[in-house]
Amino acid sequence: MDPYSGLTSGTLLDGRYRVGALIARGGMSMVYRGVDTRLDRPVAIKVMSPYYVSDPAFLSRFEREARLAASLGHSGVVAMYDQGRDGDLVFLVMELVDGGTLRDLIRERGSLSVAITMSILEPLLAALGAAHAAGLVHRDVKPENVLISSQGAVKIADFGLVRAVTSQTMATGDVILGTVAYLSPEQVATGASDARSDVYATGIVAYEMLTGAPPFSGDTPMSVAYQHVHSDVPRPAATAIGTPDALDDLIVAATRRDPAARPRDASAFLSALVGIRSQLGLRRVPVPVPHRRPAPVPATARPAFAAQVGVSGTRVMAAGPVTVADPPPAFAPAHPSGQYETVTAASNVDPAAGPSGTLALRRRKQRRWAIAIVIVLLLGVGAAAGGWWLGGRWASAPATVGLSQASAEQLVRAAGLVPRVSTEHHDDVLAGTVTGTEPAAGADLLRGSEVAVLVSSGRPEVPLILPGMTTTAATAAITAADLTAVVGSKPAFDSQVPAGAVLRTDPAAGTVLTVDAPVTVVLSAGPEPLQVPDVTGRSAADAENKLVGAGFAVGPTQSTFDPKAEPGAVLGSTPVAGTTAPRGSEVSLRVADALTVPDVLGKSRKDAQKALEKAGFVVTVGDPAFDPDIDEGEILRTDPGPGARVDPNNAKIFLVPSNAVQVPDLTNRTIKQAATELDKLGLGLSVSALFGADDATVWNQSPLPGGRVPPSGTVSVSAFP
Repeated sequence: MDPYSGLTSGTLLDGRYRVGALIARGGMSMVYRGVDTRLDRPVAIKVMSPYYVSDPAFLSRFEREARLAASLGHSGVVAMYDQGRDGDLVFLVMELVDGGTLRDLIRERGSLSVAITMSILEPLLAALGAAHAAGLVHRDVKPENVLISSQGAVKIADFGLVRAVTSQTMATGDVILGTVAYLSPEQVATGASDARSDVYATGIVAYEMLTGAPPFSGDTPMSVAYQHVHSDVPRPAATAIGTPDALDDLIVAATRRDPAARPRDASAFLSALVGIRSQLGLRRVPVPVPHRRPAPVPATARPAFAAQVGVSGTRVMAAGPVTVADPPPAFAPAHPSGQYETVTAASNVDPAAGPSGTLALRRRKQRRWAIAIVIVLLLGVGAAAGGWWLGGRWASAPATVGLSQASAEQLVRAAGLVPRVSTEHHDDVLAGTVTGTEPAAGADLLRGSEVAVLVSSGRPEVPLILPGMTTTAATAAITAADLTAVVGSKPAFDSQVPAGAVLRTDPAAGTVLTVDAPVTVVLSAGPEPLQVPDVTGRSAADAENKLVGAGFAVGPTQSTFDPKAEPGAVLGSTPVAGTTAPRGSEVSLRVADALTVPDVLGKSRKDAQKALEKAGFVVTVGDPAFDPDIDEGEILRTDPGPGARVDPNNAKIFLVPSNAVQVPDLTNRTIKQAATELDKLGLGLSVSALFGADDATVWNQSPLPGGRVPPSGTVSVSAFP
C-alpha cells in the first residue's frame, strides 16, 4: 500500500498541520502546501519517503540533522519550523517560499547575465558560509535546491536531509552522492565531503547560470561522474562570451579537482566575489522571479484572425483556429525551375490576342518600364554619390568640453558621428561634465566615425572593502577607483577576521579623496594574544571558569599523578601561566589524579579487601603478625598506610592481618579443664599452685580473660586445692 495514499488535501498531521495541494514530488519526499493551524501561518510540509522511514537509525539522524538545520537561523536558509511523525508519515515543516527555483529561471531564460549571476551567487554563498561556520555541509547544492521568492530573495533548501540520508544508506553499503551533475570529485571517488565540496558544487551552478548548461553531460550518470573525477571544468568564458576574466578565474578556482586548490569555504568564495564586484564597479540588480513553465503543448493554435500568404501571393484568412505544424522550408520553389510568376489583373489584356499574345505583350511592356526605371535610379544614385564624395561624407568633430554628457552626445550625433562615452575621476571637474574628446574639436572625420567623449565622474570615493577580503582583491578594488592602495605595516588585532586578511581601510569606505590619493589597507593580526592566568591549586571547575572569563576556551584535561597534591586540584596548565595565547584559543588543565588509601585497620580481612578493591586497589594479603591490640583475622596494618596517595595506574596495596589468640576466662575451672581449653587454642599452660593437683581450682590468670597472646603462647594461672 502506498503510504502517501491516505495523505489528501485537508489531512491534519500531528493535530496541527493541515495538508494542502501537492507542490513538488521527488525520490526522497513529497512537498505540500500547508497551514499551521495553531499559528495560522502558511507552511511547506515535506513528507519523507517510506524507504528511509523504515530505518530507525535514519529516524534518529533525521531528527538530529533537522535540529542542526533549524539552529542556523540565516535569512538565506529556508527556515525549519518543526519535525514530527504521524503514524507511518515522517515530515518536516518549513518556511513556505512562493516563487520558483533557480532551475525554473535557467529553463525560462537560458544563460543569465553576469550581473544576475552575481546577484544570485552572493546570497547563496552567504547562506552556505553561515552553515560552514556552524560546521554544517549541504552536500547537494544544485539549482533545484536554490529557491527564489516572489520578492526575489534567494534561499537554499534541504540542509541536513542529505547528510541524514547519506548516513542511512552508507550503513547498508550504498552511497547517496547527490545530483551527479554537481558532484565534487572527492564525493564521486570516496564519498567524503566538506565545505570545499559545497564550493565545488556552487562553482558548477555558477558555470551553468552563465552558460545555460552544466559543464559535463553524458548518456549515463556514471559517465558524467567520471568526467568530474578525470576532467577539468572548462572556463565559462569559452562559452559565455563577455564573462569578466576575474569572475572566470574565480569559477575555475572553485571547481578545481584538488579540494586544497579551491576557496576553503563559502565565506572565502564570497569574499573573492565581492572583491570582483567592487573591482568591476558592478551594481547589484534585482533577481528575476521565475515562473512555472506550463505543460508542453504539441501544437500551437493560431487565432481566427491570423493570416497566411499563399505561394501565389493571395492573402488567405483562416475561418477558425488553425493548428500549425512544423513550417515548410522558407522560400521553397513552387516549380521545378525554381522560378515564381507574378499574377496581375487581366483587365488590361486585349481579349482578341489570345492567351499567348496577351502574355507576351504584357512581358514586353514590363521589360521596357523596368529598364527605364533602372536608368533613372542609376542616374540619381550617381548624382547623390558624387555630391557625397565631394563633401557630404566628411564631418567636423564638435566642441563639447565643459558640456554635460547628454548635451555632448546630442552634438556628436547631430554632426553625423557616433559618441563613445568613457568616464574618469577628476579632482576639479564636476561629475557628468565632459573633460575632453578624441579626436579634438574641429577634426575632420568620415561620417559614422566614433568620437571618444571623456566624462568626469567627480572625485573618487574609497570603495567598500569587506572584512575578510584578500589583499589582492582589496588593492584591485582601490586601484580601480583611481586611488593608490598601500598595505599597512601595522596589523590590528581582531577576534573575527583571520590573520592576514583585510580588516578595514583608512580612510573608511565612502570617503571622497583626490585622484591617486593613498588608501591604507589595514590587515588583521588575528585575535589579540592574552596572558594565561595562574589557576594552580584551584579545583578543576573553578579553574575552567577563570579561563573562560579570561577569554580562553578549555581544552582536554590532562590527568597527572602527584602524591603531594589533593586529587582533583589543578597542578598547572598548557600553555603555562604567564605566557600569551590568542583570544579564544584552548588552554588545557593538568589535574592531580590519585587514589587515597582508606583506613581499614581493625576490619576483618574479608571486609577490608572488598573495600579496597572497590576503591580501585589491587590487594595482596601478607603473612599474619602479632599485635596484642588486634584480634586474630583483623587488619593490623596496610602498606601504604591509611591516607597515603597512590598512582591510579599502579594502585597496589599490601595487607597484614593479626594472628593474635584471645585468651579465654579460666577462673573457677580446674587445672585439667583449663589445660584442655587452652590446648584447643594451641596455647600452653603454666600453673602456680601449692600442691599442683589437677583438681585444683584456678583463681587467677595472666593474661586476663580477653587478653591476646601470640600463637602457641602460654597462659599462666594460679590455683588452690
